[in-house]
Amino acid sequence: MKLSNYIKIFPYHEEPGYLLLYSTKKASSALVPESTLKAVEDGNLEPSDADTLFDLGFLVDDPDEEKNEMLRSIDTANRERKAFSALVVMNLDCNLRCTYCYEGMMKGKHYMSRDTADALISFTEDRYLSNGKKVHFDFYGGEPLLSYELIKYISEKLRALAGELGLAYTFNLVTNGTLLTAKRAKELASLGLMDAKITVDGLKGNHDRFRPFKSGSGSFDIIIRNIRNACGNIGIQIGGNYTQENYKDFPRLLDYLIDHGITPDKISYVKFDPVTQPRKEVALPDFRDGTESINEPWVFEASLFLREEILKRGFQTLRIMPSTCMIENKDDIVVNYNGTFYKCPALIGWQGLEAGDLQRGITDYRESHRLDIWKRQECLECAYLPICYGGCRFMKLLRDGQIDGVDCKKPYLDATLEAFILQDIKYTPEIDNS
Repeated sequence: MKLSNYIKIFPYHEEPGYLLLYSTKKASSALVPESTLKAVEDGNLEPSDADTLFDLGFLVDDPDEEKNEMLRSIDTANRERKAFSALVVMNLDCNLRCTYCYEGMMKGKHYMSRDTADALISFTEDRYLSNGKKVHFDFYGGEPLLSYELIKYISEKLRALAGELGLAYTFNLVTNGTLLTAKRAKELASLGLMDAKITVDGLKGNHDRFRPFKSGSGSFDIIIRNIRNACGNIGIQIGGNYTQENYKDFPRLLDYLIDHGITPDKISYVKFDPVTQPRKEVALPDFRDGTESINEPWVFEASLFLREEILKRGFQTLRIMPSTCMIENKDDIVVNYNGTFYKCPALIGWQGLEAGDLQRGITDYRESHRLDIWKRQECLECAYLPICYGGCRFMKLLRDGQIDGVDCKKPYLDATLEAFILQDIKYTPEIDNS
């Protein structure tokens, strides 16, 4: 057996003579003596150790065939997948006026109609439920709860249709949280609501500066009240968007939540991300503080700092896992309020990047979205491929105006991955000592 192409090997300073292995393909970690890797190189590894390292993804029979498997990996996953997921844009209206909103100037009184909702229900039934696939929606906006009754209507219909076939229908909300009362959370939970992702940009002063109501008044107090009252009925995911100037203040939000009864056991996870600069065509005129790449040194520092602060307070956050962009997933789509399809919410309204509609179905977007752009030797030989797959096409478009190459994450992962793994070992010890 040989070492996998898709592992990272780090010195483990806590135990001299040991190495920390991480499989980007299986998200597995292991501490092994340096002598174990020497035995792999020499071809005399004990069979029991070889079996363990093989199961964890550190050893493979043939590294060249492993690369071929990676070339086929997304196609294989798409064939085997038994679920349909849609991010459903209920409207492009909002009761907040966030300074960095990437929908920006597209916002307005644009709402999904009942006819479009019926077309979405029929499309989902005919193409997915009837073919034995479970269904999951993420209701999105604007602010999706401005379309509360239509969310209920869609969910009642699809929950009943799925139930008749012995299938599941579930949904999440991506909401600013101002309209998510405990009563609504309970009512929507009965229709399949699992989690609501709510953005809180730090403590009151910072949050209210970046995420005020249209009237100019602050939204922080209402959101915190709603989170506290709703978290007994549904899962709550807390997000937050930081800039280079304010990210060091975000841990104070975590302390505030705990002090106000929103403890780690009541929250699904917390994840903070840098504000992305909206594209020029729709950006609000006064905001210029967003990043156009995660490969900026201050983002490395902020990511490591905030993740540590989240974990040490007992909150969960996302682990580094093999993942693909929804663009790559055949049965993942964005359904805009008017029934037009996109493959990423950041691409809504981007001319030439539509991917069909409720009448025609999903059209061929392989060339427009450059689906095979990561299938090149440099990427196949990169240990980060299973957690990158060419990066973010939107960020590439944002910087260059076209998808003319990959959005390589190597600088970011070089700077952060080892520390992320050590954080997981420290706070969620699941490491296998071989």
